[in-house]
Amino acid sequence: MKRRSFLKGTLATGAAVVAVNAGLLTPATVLADWNKAAFDAKKVDDAIKAVFGTATTAESGDLVLKAPEIAENGAVTPVTVDASKMSGVEAIAILADKNPTPLVCVYNFSGPALGYVSTRIKMGETMNVIAIAKAGGKLYKAEQQVKVTIGGCGG
Repeated sequence: MKRRSFLKGTLATGAAVVAVNAGLLTPATVLADWNKAAFDAKKVDDAIKAVFGTATTAESGDLVLKAPEIAENGAVTPVTVDASKMSGVEAIAILADKNPTPLVCVYNFSGPALGYVSTRIKMGETMNVIAIAKAGGKLYKAEQQVKVTIGGCGG
């Protein structure tokens, strides 16, 4: 049994080395893009501007943000953003306005993908959760306050 595992591991390593040497597998294509300015921003508007180039948003009933009114544990607060009724959704960002770094995550879409994301975020205290969707070259915003009963990031 150990011999088979060794052979499989050796073949997998050899294949990876061949792919790297052939230029098929490079760190630029494997690693995610990092928007340092957006994640270093301390204010919501600065983070939105760093991600999308502008902080001008409009309200839309087609952008639905679902988060609990009361989060029993701020370390794992479930958040869902549904922009599937909008056409041409290019990106969705989730922000928590009182976190040390408000930008939580950004999802980029291409082609016929539906604008729908579901994740869990970390919140240190009661604050507003903000969803921004970029569709048709415009930014749309939905916001909801979440009360945190047990601290997530920061106590």
